[in-house]
Amino acid sequence: MKLMKLVIRLLASLLALAFVMPVGAQTPGAQTPHPVKAALISDVESVAPGSTFTVALRLKMEHGWHVYWKNPGDTGLPTSITWTLPDGVTAGVLQWPAPQAQVFGPFVNYGFDDEVLLLTEFKATNIVPPLLKIQARADWLMCRDVCIPDGADLALTLPVTATAQPVAVDTAFANAAAIAATRGLLPKPLVGWTAAAQSDGAAVKLRLTPALAEAADPDALYFFADEARQIEPSFAQSLQRDGNALVLTLPVSHQLEGGLSHLRGVLRSAQPWGGANNNATAVMIDVPIKGTVSPGPAPKFDAPPKARPPGMTITEAASDFGSGASNAASKSGSAFSLGLAALFALLGGVILNLMPCVFPIISLKVLGFVKHGDDRKTLRREALAFSAGVILTFLLLAGALLALRAAGGQLGWGFQLQSPIVITGLALLFFVMALNFSGVFEFGALAPSGWLGWTARNRTLDAFGSGLLAVVVASPCTAPFMGAALGFALTQNTLANLVIFAMLGLGMALPYALLAFFPAWQRFLPKPGAWMLRLKQLLAFPLYATVAWLAWVLGAQMDGGIELRLLLALVAVALALWAWHGYRMAFGASDRVKIAWMLTIAAGIAIAGWLISPVFTATSSRGEQAFAPKQTDVWQPYSAAAVARENATGKIIFVDFTAAWCVTCQANKKWVLDTDEVQQAFARRGVVLMRADWTRYDPAITEALTTLGRSGVPVYVFYQPGKPPHLLPELLQESIVLDALRDLTVE
Repeated sequence: MKLMKLVIRLLASLLALAFVMPVGAQTPGAQTPHPVKAALISDVESVAPGSTFTVALRLKMEHGWHVYWKNPGDTGLPTSITWTLPDGVTAGVLQWPAPQAQVFGPFVNYGFDDEVLLLTEFKATNIVPPLLKIQARADWLMCRDVCIPDGADLALTLPVTATAQPVAVDTAFANAAAIAATRGLLPKPLVGWTAAAQSDGAAVKLRLTPALAEAADPDALYFFADEARQIEPSFAQSLQRDGNALVLTLPVSHQLEGGLSHLRGVLRSAQPWGGANNNATAVMIDVPIKGTVSPGPAPKFDAPPKARPPGMTITEAASDFGSGASNAASKSGSAFSLGLAALFALLGGVILNLMPCVFPIISLKVLGFVKHGDDRKTLRREALAFSAGVILTFLLLAGALLALRAAGGQLGWGFQLQSPIVITGLALLFFVMALNFSGVFEFGALAPSGWLGWTARNRTLDAFGSGLLAVVVASPCTAPFMGAALGFALTQNTLANLVIFAMLGLGMALPYALLAFFPAWQRFLPKPGAWMLRLKQLLAFPLYATVAWLAWVLGAQMDGGIELRLLLALVAVALALWAWHGYRMAFGASDRVKIAWMLTIAAGIAIAGWLISPVFTATSSRGEQAFAPKQTDVWQPYSAAAVARENATGKIIFVDFTAAWCVTCQANKKWVLDTDEVQQAFARRGVVLMRADWTRYDPAITEALTTLGRSGVPVYVFYQPGKPPHLLPELLQESIVLDALRDLTVE
């Protein structure tokens, strides 16, 4: 999670369009072209040596936009500021007003809308006249229909005088008044009440007892934890009265790390606390927790929270990151039941068998019925073993994906194909299998005779291994019905995830299992004969095509002529396998001949290893988007900022979330998106076309997919001004796109 925040901040720095302005005492700072304007203001007109003063980062948001608190809640990124100060000036800690709870579909975020001032106290000691210049770098994430990381380099110049001057200038007076008003909103220490926290397993009970029985009733309460991943934002907090005491039950985050021994944060109330707290509706809580706290359950994110945080502003406007795209995720969740998602996963697994990298393997497995003609009991046992291998491998992939996501990685389905090492390994595997299908060598010639005998005697385990291999070779292929089901799965709990991935495996194993359990259907299979050898050789060509495609994908991921190196490595592998076959056939040959064959094998392996070594060591790549469209192309590179900019002008945007390793993506491009009829329809409606390439890992694209309720590609979505995103099916037809275009309206 910390790494992801660092990456987002880096992107914010790259995307920021801010200007440093030489400003006077109270002149606003940099003005960005985006809906959040930033400035540094002060509560003094001049500074004297030894004086203290306050500088505020003022963020002014256009209507509907918001920025985040130090703990952003379920989503978002806290605003940050880094000071560059002259000698003799020191800065205190950043002081945050109490945030608002902002509800977006199933998510609860903590932040500010309209305007917020973040205060910092400064002390000036040995400062040199005539001017004191304070510089700062501010970064924030602003969200409405989309989320845009932004930032600005700001500067504030104050005159240095012998004694501090009273505020007299109108602008300075207004700034001082705004800072004073914000200071009044800062959380106050809780006085006249006793606070105590007690663990209740996956919850913390905060008990507040007044010193006086007639103390003011603060009414509804809501707690904002200072740090993320301690208290779950999306779960309701419940308040009970116990005599004159108040007990607030806080759900513990499912992402809790390192335990929770102290409860620190801000407690907001619907009514002032009164007494020594005066009119404060936000007080500070800092108490130890008695007992051991355990992580709570993960939110399902399939519906909005049942209880809204009371006593404060709740934002429920549609927003892409907040509610527009999150609404899409929410609607996806509500429209998708676990049963429907499991059904789609089952269908996706069945269709997966038709993909070019899977079909040859499954075909030979099915034709094994023709070749062996085993009894029904043996066939069923092997079918169960094969199915178990397929399902178990999918469950292991699901477990790996969930573990990486729990560790903070923003990953989706297909994450394994974003690695050049995995792509290279698959290319080598498919090439070796294709050579086997072509008859260049037999796998039996590579394995020890003892192993061959063991597999012949243990055909059940051999079938189980075939299931494992089938899933490995299926990984580059994407079935049309998988996207929505897996997107739904990754927003659910662990059990739901495992159910959906298991159904995907069951769908893939289903054709083989049905033939085994219903042997009467085998009469539709052709009789054994020489055609089986020719078919096996023919099935090698889809594998060769897959190798060529994987080489193309690798070239999209890396620079340095890696495609040629991979192809030459495959030639070296073929040489080694040919030499191995020659060595095995060299019966009665002299030792010199056998040594020559062995040296050829070693040379082929060594050359292949040297040629593919850059995939393990290279750090360069083709950038965030592997196939950045040319300037003359109708497709523009995707960015959240570009979507927001075009939407702001009233335009409709169509985004193609794609990847080079996604077979369905490439088919949809060729036969639908890039056809003349569809392109002309886009042009007539003035639709802006963007392409989000996920061939290599890109956190911004991953985040966009997550907010749309998807975990992989392809994803096709229309962004319309003032409306939630409109998603299209993963398997496109021209009629689907044209009908969607006719139905789109812009308010």
